[in-house]
Amino acid sequence: LQNTKKARYLLAISIAPIVTFATISISSAASTSVLLGTAGSYSVLASSTITNTGTSVINGDVGLSPGTAVTGFPPGIVNGTNHITDAAATQAQVDLTTAYNNAASEGPPSPIVADLGGQTLTPGVYHSASSIGLTGTLTLDAGGDPNAVFVFQAATSTLTTASASNVVLSNGAQACNIFWQIGTSATLGSNSNLQGTILASASITLNTGVNIEGRVLAQNGAVTLDSDTVTVPSCTSTTTSGSSTSTTTPGSSTSTTTPGSSTSTKSNAPSASSSTTLTQSERAAANAAAAQAAKEKNLNAAATPAVLQAPVSPIGPVPVRVTG
Repeated sequence: LQNTKKARYLLAISIAPIVTFATISISSAASTSVLLGTAGSYSVLASSTITNTGTSVINGDVGLSPGTAVTGFPPGIVNGTNHITDAAATQAQVDLTTAYNNAASEGPPSPIVADLGGQTLTPGVYHSASSIGLTGTLTLDAGGDPNAVFVFQAATSTLTTASASNVVLSNGAQACNIFWQIGTSATLGSNSNLQGTILASASITLNTGVNIEGRVLAQNGAVTLDSDTVTVPSCTSTTTSGSSTSTTTPGSSTSTTTPGSSTSTKSNAPSASSSTTLTQSERAAANAAAAQAAKEKNLNAAATPAVLQAPVSPIGPVPVRVTG
């Protein structure tokens, strides 16, 4: 009996390192942010055509290359710059290809089932051997890390979301750090809400009323919209040194500094600039007011006659003798 117990003990010791190593390798499916290059400022980027129906709102740039056909704007609204078959759109497509390949190579991935509805996932790389679907709600939990990255890979298939499906962000998760690498096409159901950037090899179709905080970037196909809203996400990162917070948003520029904390937003839009300090016009008005006040003070001083005051005796009033 003692020999049997001893043998079991030795076996447990011998396999313990193997079990520990396997656990570490599974939990180490950490991901790094996918760099988008110049494609990062685009809400919509396509290769062949961009077609819109209804009052879609695009908060970011719109690009098309090498195709030339863009229809439906207006009534669609673009709060950004249109780059249609120009050098900027061509470069954005080059950067999109690089980003797509980088997203596809991230890993090691954790396997996922075809439908993500009803799940809560922590940061990492998730891979589907077939398609990725979403019915209901998917929760992405960053665990308090605003820099946490989520990468979803459907390298050879599609992304399809059901009507009214949702991606919910929890504990600091941010849309700017979520990437959907799709081997063929993506189709989002009516009134669904998605967080993150779709990097699709083929086409992307948004049905009526879709809301995306992210981007729809199609390498080799079309983007089709129908009364949707697509907004390039901002990204906030927090560091413990000096309580510093920085926010990066393509298309705006803001900087604010307070004692003990720092917040900054960076962008390249020349038309959107604000600050907690006075603007140039406000400073000019303040300087003019100060100069006018000083001028009036000097004029008042010049107009007032000088009043001479008799010296005061250090020993009190001087007696006066009256004669007569």
